[in-house]
Amino acid sequence: MSTLSDLVYAQGLSSDADVEWLHRLAGDGQLLADLAFADIVIWVPTSDDSFIAVAHTRPGGAATLFYRDIVGDRVRPQWRTQVNDAFTQARIVDSASPDWFEETPTRVRAVPIVRERAGEGRPARVVGVLTRHTNLGEARTPSRQQITFNDCADDLFGMVASSDFPDLNAPTAPRRGAPRASDGLIRLDVDGMTTFASPNALSAFNRLGFEDELEGEPLIDVATAILPTKREFDESLPIVMAGRAPWRADIEARGVTVSLRTIPLRDHGTRIGAIVLCRDVSEIRHQEQELITKDATIREIHHRVKNNLQTVASLLRIQARRTHSEEARDALTQAMRRVSAIAVVHDTLSEGLAQNVNFDEVFARVLKLVAEVAAAPNTRARTRSSGEFGTLPSEYATPLALALTELVTNAVEHGLAGTEGDVEIVADRSDERLEVKVRDSGIGLPEGQVGRGLGTQIVRTLIQGELSGTIDWHTLVGSGTEVTIEIPLRYIEREAG
Repeated sequence: MSTLSDLVYAQGLSSDADVEWLHRLAGDGQLLADLAFADIVIWVPTSDDSFIAVAHTRPGGAATLFYRDIVGDRVRPQWRTQVNDAFTQARIVDSASPDWFEETPTRVRAVPIVRERAGEGRPARVVGVLTRHTNLGEARTPSRQQITFNDCADDLFGMVASSDFPDLNAPTAPRRGAPRASDGLIRLDVDGMTTFASPNALSAFNRLGFEDELEGEPLIDVATAILPTKREFDESLPIVMAGRAPWRADIEARGVTVSLRTIPLRDHGTRIGAIVLCRDVSEIRHQEQELITKDATIREIHHRVKNNLQTVASLLRIQARRTHSEEARDALTQAMRRVSAIAVVHDTLSEGLAQNVNFDEVFARVLKLVAEVAAAPNTRARTRSSGEFGTLPSEYATPLALALTELVTNAVEHGLAGTEGDVEIVADRSDERLEVKVRDSGIGLPEGQVGRGLGTQIVRTLIQGELSGTIDWHTLVGSGTEVTIEIPLRYIEREAG
């Protein structure tokens, strides 16, 4: 399905700023639908003087009219004149009589989405039209809450038509558990006095410790009575509780956390009150805190593993320097190098929250380590890498780092033994596979013959056994050896998920 941006840009009539405005409004589509008890559709003009739907939100507490998705559809003939009038005249247009949609009586309101209001002899700039489709088939005597919700919706529609909503200064990307109208709604007047509180909103504040009625009370005074006197609180809380700015905050008391979102209501720029949405998010915040604690614990474990591995590598280095056997010294040096390569991966994991690593950063450190340790006094190796490995899950980063350590080491120690040459590592990543080539300009291997040492066995086990990949050795034309590793990324993604 095409996104809002794709659909809008396809018409070629909107700037990036206009698209952002429409995105913000669509992001509050659920709020508008729930307050209006109606379907909300956003339309943008097309190049042939029609309109196309770019967003649609169904109400949470009422029957929807559109059982099939209409995003991407052109405006229907029975709505076209109304939508066009709202767009060209920059005014709200209500249907004169009930409109029938698939044998259901409806009422349609078309609201111009004004980006810049009129002034100084210039007309208002309209970037689209929002339509409200109310199902009249389930009409019943409205409750006080429904009347208040509808009044709030009408205020917001008026703000859409006067470029006061959405507010680009409001914070985006709310934390998990953002409050909705059905979770709890409080209506404030211009002085911050509560004129309406839904039952769910009252229950949320009762759990915080407020035992009286909210209506008739300044919400900021209610917060003052709830909060412990010597406890730190969100600095934005007073602004939110007074309804003066479009902001979000949490209020905590008695082990309960309530998330708040304030939407100031304006009439052509003049503040007339506010809507405060509230939701008990105690369990959600508790889960978030548990995740933060677990992430911190995992990072600490990786940090300690890294420290322990570096200690082991240091001990192996000391032992290698003190041994008198050349064969034992080489074995200890190789073991030290392998341990150090694994330590690099754990060091990277200890620095972030995700259990994925940027393998390009890891390999850059591994390559530097190998080049410094592997080269003999009479061997000069120039190492370089190209391409991108990308991000890999930690359980695959470790075996790949260790396998590449062995291959680069073999290229330096055996391919370039006693000479000067190049070692090149080329990474080629696609959506389905990661291919890595390790080339050296050394003496090369007899075609068809592969080493049988411990390093070769380690590489085969890691690539074929742990990564379900393939590995191939062959001699380059002229001189040198090229080793090709291929790892299926679909397998990696499935295992990591």
